[in-house]
Amino acid sequence: MKLKLLSILALSVILSGCGSSKKQLERGNYDAAVSEAVRQLRKDADDSKQIATLERSYTIANEQDLERIRFLKIEGRPQNYDEIYLTYKRLADRQSLVRTVLPLKDGGRTIEFPYVDYMQEMIAAKKKSADFYYNHGMELMKTGLKDSYRQAFAEFVRAKEYVGDYEGIDNKIQESKYMGMSRVFVSLQNSTMIKFPPEFEEDLLSVDLQALNSEWVEFHTINLDKDTKYDYYINVTVRNILISPDQTSQLDSVIKRDVEDGYSYQLDKKGNVMKDTLGNDIKMKKYKTLQCALISTLQTKSCRIEGDIETIQVNPDKVLKKDPIGAQSTFENISARALGDLGALNASQLARTKTQIVPFPSDTEMVLRCSESLKQAIRGSIQTNRRLII
Repeated sequence: MKLKLLSILALSVILSGCGSSKKQLERGNYDAAVSEAVRQLRKDADDSKQIATLERSYTIANEQDLERIRFLKIEGRPQNYDEIYLTYKRLADRQSLVRTVLPLKDGGRTIEFPYVDYMQEMIAAKKKSADFYYNHGMELMKTGLKDSYRQAFAEFVRAKEYVGDYEGIDNKIQESKYMGMSRVFVSLQNSTMIKFPPEFEEDLLSVDLQALNSEWVEFHTINLDKDTKYDYYINVTVRNILISPDQTSQLDSVIKRDVEDGYSYQLDKKGNVMKDTLGNDIKMKKYKTLQCALISTLQTKSCRIEGDIETIQVNPDKVLKKDPIGAQSTFENISARALGDLGALNASQLARTKTQIVPFPSDTEMVLRCSESLKQAIRGSIQTNRRLII
């Protein structure tokens, strides 16, 4: 037990050492070293080891960031200003963190890092970065490509986040979003001789398309307007409807069951009633056989719908996928008539006698019964082939 405790203690020391400020400094993780040193100094402001680590890691981190900014400015690429802004922000955040423990005293000296105002540089870099995103977005809008519109949307959003006062920026965001969206029209086509009731078509196309929508893909079952251009079509085609005739079959059976029917006394050879060891009369159970004729009627009818679902791309015009779909519904009713003693029947047989023969559903009703399973088949196919729609 003692050895186990020592092992756990040793492991704890090792794990705590892995995240120490000194370890982070040695690994070149200067911001992590600064954060850990500040955390420790909040507990003990006189910890000279943490003070030394903080001085070293803070100085190196600032030097590296300022050197990176200098390089990016000399390089002079407009897209560099985003990184310049973020690097200035990192410098400002690091400075704010360290100032929470300043001033520090180590021996006879006072440690106080000079305050640097990065605000003007951050604002200037942020504005130039926003200009780049806005102008780049405008260039991307000229290509007429979906991917470019989507990238332009991200550029306009970033520009607004950074500055927010470009004239017409909201319109550009909406326009790029609209132009970058892929629209899918889902329709039902009936190639059979049976005319669907309107509610059947409506129900089939009421699959939860909203759940299938993504950032850049939206599904529709109702045409938005005559000017809307769709990028994909999903055509659900019903090709066959197979409905069986009304079928009735009958099964006759005779059920017998032995039940208790009182008792009699056990007699000895002399005809006297026998006694048990306690002096009580010995009784014997009597049984009688109950019999009942059960005439069962089974009514059945089935419907099978077969078809396919095509995913079609408009530009270029081609069929991306074609899958078979199908659904089936079954009507079944069991009723029975009993002739004889109902006591011979078990619970399920007795329940059957309380069920009556019912009218068969019409062909239209059988088709409607298929709608839920067919709807699930349609949604499953669309879900499976979503990756084809971009």
